[in-house]
Amino acid sequence: MAKKSMVERDLKRRRMAKKFESKRNRLKAIIRDQDQSGEDRFMAALRLAELPRNSSKTRIRNRCLVSGRPRGYYRKLKMSRIALRQLGSAGLIPGLVKSSW
Repeated sequence: MAKKSMVERDLKRRRMAKKFESKRNRLKAIIRDQDQSGEDRFMAALRLAELPRNSSKTRIRNRCLVSGRPRGYYRKLKMSRIALRQLGSAGLIPGLVKSSW
């Protein structure tokens, strides 16, 4: 099981990213728009830099929904390889046949 503080920190980052998503997108659109004046684009870049760093989507770390583990994560299943193995061994994942020989 991952540290509770790390899991909570990641959840906080997800909430912040969702909260500031539209604001970040508007500012990025202004920055990328070549038709805007240089001063407007520069001011938009400054306002973007003032936003909290944790509101960026790149700060979010994929974590296992079962254990919170950050490594060995399968995106399709939203769980780590270890949790997948444990649940598969217990027969809790439909369609998964765990072989052994």
